[in-house]
Amino acid sequence: MLPRIYDPFQEMEEILNRLPGMQNRSMAKSFVPAMDIYEEKNNLIVEITLAGIKPEDLEISVEKGVLTLEGKSKKEHEIDEKNYYRKEIRSGSFFRQIPLPTAVKEEKVKAEFEDGVLKITCPKAEPKKTKKINVRVVKKGKKS
Repeated sequence: MLPRIYDPFQEMEEILNRLPGMQNRSMAKSFVPAMDIYEEKNNLIVEITLAGIKPEDLEISVEKGVLTLEGKSKKEHEIDEKNYYRKEIRSGSFFRQIPLPTAVKEEKVKAEFEDGVLKITCPKAEPKKTKKINVRVVKKGKKS
């Protein structure tokens, strides 16, 4: 039998499970997908690599300038007894909230999923102009 490979996530989960109120919270069953955010003409583009995830297992929303991405990856027939040399492919759920760097037209955001890459197109909104407020000077003791 081959020796087990050290898994830092497993150790973190064991430590957290010893803390009060943290029992049964699974860190090993969650992950954080990497993303790129860039500008393209009048759009803000967000690309996330989500290989192995089905589009119907994704929830995307934009509200008050914050992009929220939730999803889950189900690995069928995962066997913990395998003698892994390396185990980096994670399955489970993920949740990310990212403040967008510029204002977007939230009602016009679109998402496309192709070859394991989620591409979210956010049309940029016109920047709101700041309204200047004049300050009225009031002298103490004088009633208007």
